[in-house]
Amino acid sequence: MKDLLRLTDLGRADLQLLLRLAHRFKNEPFRQRSELANQTVVLYFNKPSTRTRISVATAVARLGGIPIFVSPRELQLGRGESIEDTARTISRYARAFVIRTFRDEDVARFASAATIPVINALTDQHHPCQALADLLTIKEKIGPVESVRIAYVGDGNNVCHSLMQGVAMLGGTIAIATPKGFEPNPALVVQAQTIAAETGGAVEISHDAARATTDAAAVYTDVWVSMGDPEDERARRIEAFHPYQVNASLMRRARANVKFMHCLPDHPGEEVSQEVLDSPASIIFDQAENRLHTAVALLHALLEQRLVGSP
Repeated sequence: MKDLLRLTDLGRADLQLLLRLAHRFKNEPFRQRSELANQTVVLYFNKPSTRTRISVATAVARLGGIPIFVSPRELQLGRGESIEDTARTISRYARAFVIRTFRDEDVARFASAATIPVINALTDQHHPCQALADLLTIKEKIGPVESVRIAYVGDGNNVCHSLMQGVAMLGGTIAIATPKGFEPNPALVVQAQTIAAETGGAVEISHDAARATTDAAAVYTDVWVSMGDPEDERARRIEAFHPYQVNASLMRRARANVKFMHCLPDHPGEEVSQEVLDSPASIIFDQAENRLHTAVALLHALLEQRLVGSP
């Protein structure tokens, strides 16, 4: 397995291996400090980022490498040079390529032409790096994923897709509640439900936040409005999502020791109340920290060709 474009590129054993490696790197952060010695990793960001950019750059540094940042202004990706030619060129210089952009198709084209590992750091449909950190956090703060129920309340977006896939792959239960018209991608839901049927997990889809949250060990949400959305879309979304705010009332429907999760940045008063954000239940900064440890594990595993890929 050369690339990670979506979480389901991994086999279940691969995913379990990455979580074990991340735990090891968390406890021994510099155990592979010369793996990327004198080598570079190119990070292409077509969208703003805080956690992804800094965690991946730090992961490269911890493995002894040098991160090189490029933006659309600096790289002619699909604009004066084909995606394929750019991929072939960068493969001659760098040891790996990390890309955060819009179209999944562009990432797939780059990976197909590249001879180096390519990591999807976020696209319109997938956010596998976030899901890896989420799964590690669940394992650390709650327990084995296969024994817990995770409620995801809000927008059926890329974060939802990757989390859904990861929970299904590990045999857990995820209950997703969205407003009508904002459900996760139907094809990805079917895929996750098929995986869950094989692993003993479950993927539940509804429009009922209270039902999804009942008996949940963790309640997860994400922003309602993405950066760059037009003002009329923002107003429409806030109206639609208002009943799906994660607040103290909703959290009381979950287990007594429920945890609150969010991939950040958060918007207090919209998708989550300030009370929940500030509560002892919140583990959002543990998630943020784990973006680093899972990034180190992922880079190491791809560079060492330790991942087999899905059957």
